[in-house]
Amino acid sequence: MTRQMTGAKMVVQALKDQGVDTVFGYPGGAVLPIYDEIFQQNDIKHILVRHEQGATHAAEGYARATGKPGVVLVTSGPGATNAVTGLTDALMDSIPMIVLTGQVPTFMIGSDAFQEADTVGITRPCTKHNWLVKETDNLAGVIHEAFHVATSGRPGPVLVDIPKDVQFANGSYTPPEQVQTHYNPQVKGDMAEIEKLVDLVMTAKKPVFYTGGGVINSGPAATQLLRELVAATDFPITSTLMGLGCYPASGKNWLGMLGMHGLYEANMAMHDCDLMINVGARFDDRITGRIDAFSPKSKKVHIDIDPSSINKVIRVDVPILGDIAHVLEDVLRVWKAKGRKTQKEGLAKWWAQINEWRKVDCLKFKQSGKTIKPQHALARLEALTKDHDRYITTEVGQHQMWAAQYLGFEDPNRWMTSGGLGTMGYGTPASIGVQVAHPESLVINVAGEASWLMNMQEMGTAVQYRLPVKQFILNNERLGMVRQWQELLHGERYSHSWSEALPDFVKLAEAFGAKGILCDNADDLDEAIKEMLAYDGPVIFDCLVEKHENCFPMIPSGKAHNEMLLGEAETQGAIDAKGSVLV
Repeated sequence: MTRQMTGAKMVVQALKDQGVDTVFGYPGGAVLPIYDEIFQQNDIKHILVRHEQGATHAAEGYARATGKPGVVLVTSGPGATNAVTGLTDALMDSIPMIVLTGQVPTFMIGSDAFQEADTVGITRPCTKHNWLVKETDNLAGVIHEAFHVATSGRPGPVLVDIPKDVQFANGSYTPPEQVQTHYNPQVKGDMAEIEKLVDLVMTAKKPVFYTGGGVINSGPAATQLLRELVAATDFPITSTLMGLGCYPASGKNWLGMLGMHGLYEANMAMHDCDLMINVGARFDDRITGRIDAFSPKSKKVHIDIDPSSINKVIRVDVPILGDIAHVLEDVLRVWKAKGRKTQKEGLAKWWAQINEWRKVDCLKFKQSGKTIKPQHALARLEALTKDHDRYITTEVGQHQMWAAQYLGFEDPNRWMTSGGLGTMGYGTPASIGVQVAHPESLVINVAGEASWLMNMQEMGTAVQYRLPVKQFILNNERLGMVRQWQELLHGERYSHSWSEALPDFVKLAEAFGAKGILCDNADDLDEAIKEMLAYDGPVIFDCLVEKHENCFPMIPSGKAHNEMLLGEAETQGAIDAKGSVLV
């Protein structure tokens, strides 16, 4: 028999039926009936953030650290519009998220009522799908459908807009198993295209795997199959910013991250390869550089579950539409059936060339004197935390790229950063979401002082819920990446790339009820990091670093992968015109 209940109760019941244990939210008039139902139950934990943008980024952090969708509950009008940045961020980075928004009563929609906004219209471009529910009988079914859409195919954010009168009214609750869905993305790859890929694997002399966040989104099976394929073929592997951890950083075939601030050996391999196998990445501009010079000598394969991503940016020779795990399983099976062949002699020469590129040591830096180099700060953070059960989030800027370069990730779901949208203010709330998901783990947000200030209010959330997140701020008193571009590309005209009114971060931490640590001397850095790790509550670590350090390697805008700026390695004249190390 169909159960009758209010719309507000339906929302909570639907979340329970979907296995939700945590909601990040901020109450307001248009969602008070739902909040009243949350108050009357104990199965779902609600985390009160300090800003709706913080709720969305916290939900993203939770989702990426668990593989489950993040859930957000906010009110109408400004509550919904404040969530737009997080929705767009999740859409760009393929993060499953369900945002439930309150709306004015149905009979007031379109009247410019208090805290009314056209939430569905505003969020249509930044969600995978959205709904305005005007009938209580439809509410539970829509919420179940929202979870299905958010988590199927290429994951992404969805939004359900719920008028207040729908929350008050009674209706029939539809359980998840009774919901009909027409959204069923293709998961099995075309076998003819998989056969073509296997033939290329067997004949390539200079191959490379180019992997992305799609591997991690596909789940643990995809990661395991990828690692098995890399080990069996002995092909080199690189990754986008979003794919870090899908292959272990300590693995012998690992080339490091590629792209604008990727490693020399990764970018050179991408440029010179004869077979490029894209697994779950979308050829974004930070990776491709100049399109007409991207991997010019290679046969190109693209495995992706999103049909709109294939041939959108780069035309490929072998397009394979499907889920990464399903496709890789078939690739391995077919390749083994054909005798596990590779061009071993050509591969040996390819590895010899790659090892020459590795000798450039593009991440080398020299720490001398008392002033802390940001690279040194992250190298010491890596050394002192790599044996912990560790999760890393970041803000956006130079520190983000240094973190990707100097911190090693052995497993997926350990690295949370804003890739496609590049959202300053992402890291602090994301670290809170990760810590909620993994309360006993070490969660560190690597930040710049400018990014960190954008959502610093969420330290109140961390203190309220006793979440021991560590905010590791590389403080150069500059908008570091903006300043770097101004130095290199805009004649050293530093237009508004610094603040003349930064707070005392130690006092700020204490004002929130957290611990503050200041370190401005390289000799004291290790002990200061150990003090941060030893404290059992939230910490703001203010690490004063060299103000004008640039992040290298760097592919300048409009250049190809073999036209990198290398910083110290380059200025020492270490590389000849062909990219080989000069002895």
